[in-house]
Amino acid sequence: MPEHTIPASAPSPKKRVLIVDDHPVFRAGLTGLVNLEDDLIVCGEASDAAQAMHLLEELRPDVILMDMSLPGKNGLEVLKDIGTLSPQTLVLIISMHDETLFAERVIRAGGRGYIMKVEGPDKIILAIRKVLSGGISVSDRVASQILHALSGSTPSQSPVSTLTDREFAVYQLLGHGKDPHEIARVLHLSIKTVDTHRNRIGKKLGLRNATELIHHATRWFAAQT
Repeated sequence: MPEHTIPASAPSPKKRVLIVDDHPVFRAGLTGLVNLEDDLIVCGEASDAAQAMHLLEELRPDVILMDMSLPGKNGLEVLKDIGTLSPQTLVLIISMHDETLFAERVIRAGGRGYIMKVEGPDKIILAIRKVLSGGISVSDRVASQILHALSGSTPSQSPVSTLTDREFAVYQLLGHGKDPHEIARVLHLSIKTVDTHRNRIGKKLGLRNATELIHHATRWFAAQT
């Protein structure tokens, strides 16, 4: 469990930040960074989705700073769960994954921003402030990508972008070398459901069999890093 929390009833003029990341050292670094600001305070820390949802109800943070990859549940699904339970809570995703892979999906799922972990402390704080002020925090490149997608002016976009969030999660795990049984365990699905998703992905990407799908996913994710 988190080492410390600040109850929702504790009076403070500062905006409350909940940090959700499964790496203790990175969590500690973010906590120290945020707590240096006069108008921000970390009210709690969580290492997985279950803790995050528990603390969301208990601590009522103004903004959640959350990793994309969490033990036990896909980050996009956690984002949607947060939106259902506490639609007023803002979520800023901070991730090691290239923003072009996930940022648009994060915004569609209700997130208010996406920033990569390689960015400096100043940019992370600026992103938190922008989200708290009602804006959406993404890079100029991603903002342009999202605008093009909304306007329907991207006829040459990758077929991978047509995958649903669940299909993309399956595709991602295939690209990282996971077999169907592992995917079923990670995503809490049946093998039959995983197979259904694999078939749909293959059809959308014009692939003939499971071997082609695995090769395609592996090459695609390798090209993004």
